[in-house]
Amino acid sequence: MAARMTVAGIIIGGLAVMYFAQNLPDISAIDTIRKQQGITIEAEDGRTIANYGDVYGEYLNYEELPKTLIHAVVATEDRRFFEHHGVDVFGIMRAVVINVRKGHLVQGGSTITQQVAKNVFLTPERSISRKIQEMLLAFWLEARFSKKQIMAIYLNRVYLGAGTFGVDAAAKRYFNKSARDLNLSESALLAGLLKAPSRYSPAANSERARNRMHQVLLNMVDAGYLKEAQVKLALANYAEATEQRVEGGNVRYFTDWVLDEVPNYVGQVDEDMIITTTLDPDLQTKAQDALEQVITKEGVEKKVTQGAIVSMKPDGAVQAMIGGISYAKSQYNRVSQAKRQPGSVFKLFVYLAALEAGMTPQSLVEDAPVTLQVGKKTWSPENYAHGKYRGEIPMVEALRHSLNTVSVRLSQYAGIDRVASIAMRLGIPNVPEHPSIALGAVEATLLEMTGAYAHLANYGTKVVPYGITRIRTRAGVELYKREDRVPSTVLASGTVEMMNYMLLDVVQHGTGLRASLGGRPAAGKTGTSQNFKDAWFIGFTPRLVTGVWVGNDNNTPMKHVTGGSLPAAIWHNFMVEALKGKTVLSIPNSASSLEGLLPWLFGSGHDEIPVAPSLGDVPEDTPAGYTAEPRLVPTRQVPDRLAPLPEQDPAPVIQESSPRPAPHHQDALPPQFWDKLMKE
Repeated sequence: MAARMTVAGIIIGGLAVMYFAQNLPDISAIDTIRKQQGITIEAEDGRTIANYGDVYGEYLNYEELPKTLIHAVVATEDRRFFEHHGVDVFGIMRAVVINVRKGHLVQGGSTITQQVAKNVFLTPERSISRKIQEMLLAFWLEARFSKKQIMAIYLNRVYLGAGTFGVDAAAKRYFNKSARDLNLSESALLAGLLKAPSRYSPAANSERARNRMHQVLLNMVDAGYLKEAQVKLALANYAEATEQRVEGGNVRYFTDWVLDEVPNYVGQVDEDMIITTTLDPDLQTKAQDALEQVITKEGVEKKVTQGAIVSMKPDGAVQAMIGGISYAKSQYNRVSQAKRQPGSVFKLFVYLAALEAGMTPQSLVEDAPVTLQVGKKTWSPENYAHGKYRGEIPMVEALRHSLNTVSVRLSQYAGIDRVASIAMRLGIPNVPEHPSIALGAVEATLLEMTGAYAHLANYGTKVVPYGITRIRTRAGVELYKREDRVPSTVLASGTVEMMNYMLLDVVQHGTGLRASLGGRPAAGKTGTSQNFKDAWFIGFTPRLVTGVWVGNDNNTPMKHVTGGSLPAAIWHNFMVEALKGKTVLSIPNSASSLEGLLPWLFGSGHDEIPVAPSLGDVPEDTPAGYTAEPRLVPTRQVPDRLAPLPEQDPAPVIQESSPRPAPHHQDALPPQFWDKLMKE
């Protein structure tokens, strides 16, 4: 019986191998490569906006590659490369153990041979069948080519950021030299790019690239290729990547971003390509002008050296992207790469959480001092106007003035977990469930935050910012074409309308007044991080969603620059020009809505519409002073009572002290509130 089962297993295994092997690609020309590949990038109207030549460098044989580069790659990517036969079983087991210990994926088990199979022959698809094909190809490559040949193929084809494929193109891009002439530190830097080319590219962030290079040098010590003294010498001799002469102006921020996305769409392509994008060249120019004019005029006085702006259609199609003041001086893209604290623009998610928990723009909340016990310390966030509190006010008025105390109370009422969940639902990754996120104490890119606000302009439908609509070869073979997506609703229509109502009020009467477009409805939010290190304005009309950030790369404070000042002015200037001659459209909004709420948000399997809590149904752990208004209020654009003059956008002010008892006056938070907080 055992013998029969063994034979059956062999037969089944053989048939499985034959099944997956019959669709394997031809590998006969793997060791040849064109020295040049031209990439043309077009705007949405077909105009050429950038040409990338010499994306591939010269093909170098193994013997022409520096030993330091080979050792750096082996030490970092595949220690057993010269020992295994294409698939490293021990490496896979080691990666599994490490990932289980860490609780998440931190190490992969793919060998260099497998990466050659994946990058050269297969698509980026993640499936069991593709993984099996990858392993079969790895065995096939090992049988056909020597280890030296495989290493050469890998290093001549791998993507290394900034649009470069292969170490020779990367060496010319970053160091203005052939890969033959790389020294130890330069070899380590290129080897470090293999993990995440865009993140560790010296053209994006020289300090991050240097830190990654240091880690690779330590890997080489651990693998026995270097002595510690050589690491110190390499670090001392390291020179940052040579600044290359660039053409095309600040449009290169956008085209570099697009080029980094291409491998995710079509994998490895050797032919010349034409990439059609979403960019509007006219809007790109207007965005650059709006940013430069304000920074040039007020930057020195306000101690502002950098800024960024991105504008997209409500569905996420990026129309303009300016990642910095000058691409020639810095290729670091502050739209897609810079993680900064968003400050009060993050309150979008706090107020959405409150709306989904049953509140409305007219629900009353208490603006009063608040103190939370966080671990062994107490946290006492304050409003921008220290010591000034308004008492019981509607939610819409609290957002109008961006009151920190109310945001903290709302986040505790709705639940920090709900706030974090909504942020991630709208495209903000890795949001911690910590009380301080109510005031924007997280990190996100301008592209991510602007994409999150786009969900409101897109009426609650899922938005993922994108820049590519079509990829084809020079011969006309279509490699990729963006198809219409099946709409996926992530915010209920009623929630969107109420949030729009409050954001319209921010621009018309609140901290975003400087962004007002006069008779054209606009909604948005200001944001300022602690100590004036970051200032934001993100807003939208039915046609465009635009985000603006200003600050300094070294995180030095600006001179009292808030989101309602320079960013709002830049946003206003750009949007006035961008929408000139366009029909004025209204933004759907409502002061109160019970329609269209998503039942899955409330934990029931039924389709009933949840009713906002009445005064008698308010949960015991509700923020002090809260009452709910269950009545429907007629739809209107703005509150009908006169609003006070706008104030400056508040920067989160955090005061920490040793534990002390909560106050016992009549406004103290109830014990149930503190019980809920300590469970977070």
